[in-house]
Amino acid sequence: MRPSERQLAWQAMEFYGFVHFGMNTMTDREWGEGHDDPAAFDPAGLDADQWVRALKAAGMTGVILTCKHHDGFCLWPSDVTSYSVAASPWRGGRGDVVAEVSEAARRHGLRFGIYLSPWDRTEASYGSGSAYDDFYVAQLTELLTRYGPVFTVWLDGANGEGPNGRRQVYDWERYYAVVRELQPDAVISVCGPDVRWCGNEAGSTRPDEWSVVPRALLDAERIADRSQQADDGTFARLVRSDDLDLGSRAALAGHEDDLVWYPAEVNTSIRPGWFHHPAEDGMVRPAEELFGIYLRAVGGNSCFLLNVPPARDGLLRDADVAVLERLGRLVEDFRARRVSATATVSSGTAGDVATAWPGGGGTPWRPDAADPLPGVRLEFARPRTVEAVVVGEDITEGQRVEHVVVRGRRDGRWTTLAQANAVGYQRILTFPPAEVDAVLVEMPQARDTPVVAHVTAIGATP
Repeated sequence: MRPSERQLAWQAMEFYGFVHFGMNTMTDREWGEGHDDPAAFDPAGLDADQWVRALKAAGMTGVILTCKHHDGFCLWPSDVTSYSVAASPWRGGRGDVVAEVSEAARRHGLRFGIYLSPWDRTEASYGSGSAYDDFYVAQLTELLTRYGPVFTVWLDGANGEGPNGRRQVYDWERYYAVVRELQPDAVISVCGPDVRWCGNEAGSTRPDEWSVVPRALLDAERIADRSQQADDGTFARLVRSDDLDLGSRAALAGHEDDLVWYPAEVNTSIRPGWFHHPAEDGMVRPAEELFGIYLRAVGGNSCFLLNVPPARDGLLRDADVAVLERLGRLVEDFRARRVSATATVSSGTAGDVATAWPGGGGTPWRPDAADPLPGVRLEFARPRTVEAVVVGEDITEGQRVEHVVVRGRRDGRWTTLAQANAVGYQRILTFPPAEVDAVLVEMPQARDTPVVAHVTAIGATP
């Protein structure tokens, strides 16, 4: 199994932002019921450049905007509904939040993505079948043709209609076809075939994340069934334990002829809620906690999507901005602590395996097919205290490594520092600081000859 070009480009983004903003921001709700007076939407200080600068300071590479949430209020002047910014007093009824955010993203070098909720609590045709599909496709078309390149279309599975609510059977395949036609480089995420939801909104990651999984996990209705069903405040920190292994040999048994490349995204919010609530201004998660999620997500063969919600005036609060700046420094410091080393390999040619991180590129290392224990040894010029090793596969050749062991050498003796199973695009293995003069990364189990893009040791925090 191999990723598509769009999946490869998405995986390399590693870390990007979510911006939940809209009518719910004005009404202090998470799930608006729809039909709120458009006059309530008037964020006088809205500054998309402030949002994007703060996300970029955290080390993010893109931003996804909630162009329409479940309440149905559109942040752009849609031609197919009057329930939009065009009916609000903001910018004299001539404003377009989607345009302002997409343009700010381009100015600051971030990629732009859209969230368009399939569930709509205002649109009268919702629940009617093809009439609502026509409406949704019309809005999707507007967003995909008016605002430049889009890196993702994020299709939420959340739906709280309940057993007595209006039931809309979405024409997912039609939605996908529109995206493929209008934005062929965009990945379709969550209720889509390109990027898999990790299964929770708490930022929790599996012990081992596999990009190759049974095709049954692509079922959008199954994803929707496991998504949020009620606005009760508990789902955001709910973590299930019934699907911790999706791609080991045991998990794939019986599905070997029906597999897909379906990599994971880890999403959570900087605050308890997804939209801004003044009562949560003192509950911004510390940068150190978010950095831990970053290490487990970006360092666990996933991408990390962090939500940062602007307030009613259209500005991010100072506390959120400060945390993002601190998070960016932690990420940069981690990268800067890469220990210079000389690589020797068990067979084949080392290529650029010791120098390709961060940033990628160069020639990966491919051991001989007959190599009984493929490994990369990093030799340091002097003993160094290290606390992490970063390993990445060249996933253009698939995900092959099934077990990796990290050892450190001191006084001629090797000690095991860390081990894991799945690697994939990138695995960050952390361990208590250890003073060593060499690190050995071995891959005793693989599905085929490993193809390793990079191996890097990270020095301990001074």
